[in-house]
Amino acid sequence: MDEFLHTFFDVDSILTILPILLTEGLTNTLIISVSAVIAGLILGLVLAMMLMSRLWVLKVAARIYVDVFRGLPAILTISLVGLGFPAAGIRPFGTSPFGYAILAVGLISAAYTAEILRSGIQSIDKGQLQAGRSLGMTYFHAMRKIVVPQGVRNVLPALTNRFIIDIKESSLVYLLGLSVGQRELYFIAYQQQAVTYNSSALVAAGICYLMMTVPLTYIVNAWDRRLRSGRTRRRANSVPNESAMEVAK
Repeated sequence: MDEFLHTFFDVDSILTILPILLTEGLTNTLIISVSAVIAGLILGLVLAMMLMSRLWVLKVAARIYVDVFRGLPAILTISLVGLGFPAAGIRPFGTSPFGYAILAVGLISAAYTAEILRSGIQSIDKGQLQAGRSLGMTYFHAMRKIVVPQGVRNVLPALTNRFIIDIKESSLVYLLGLSVGQRELYFIAYQQQAVTYNSSALVAAGICYLMMTVPLTYIVNAWDRRLRSGRTRRRANSVPNESAMEVAK
């Protein structure tokens, strides 16, 4: 039992690595995750619009992208982007692997976000788009002002859940060989474990991940329950009105 506690819960090891985890690891993990989410939202919205396009060329191109990036393991995509792009002379971020890490996680996130946004936008009644067009709006104006905001609201819990997954997938960028100052939570703990042969640093990194993901999970669940109860109340309130209309007839 003592050996188990020393291996996983050595207080001295945890206190030694914790400041680095919080100042460098946590900061870089959040930078990678938030940047990837923003890139995923922008590219995902474009892909969602392409998936719903009447032009088959756009629809097929978006479908290929979504299927490929959803079908590949995340670690393989990160390797192809982070190691393959610089080797092939594609160096939009120079030689620093940090930018490629954000790009790789963002490309993966975009594929899933596209499907989430597509389902949210298609859940909006087509009559709302037609109503916007009847008011003189263009197709894109009506989509931007009426349909897309409501569709995004309907899938906010799913988008938040995607953010949680992006946080966890950011740990895979360690294989790109981030330098000191760019390391995320897992890479710092992994290096410490390799030096000390003690897994307490990994446990400390795990606690940092849980501090981010567990509260978000509860927020998502509460958010989802609130949206569902709101829809139920709206449906319940609509029944008497419909009945009253029938009586009035």
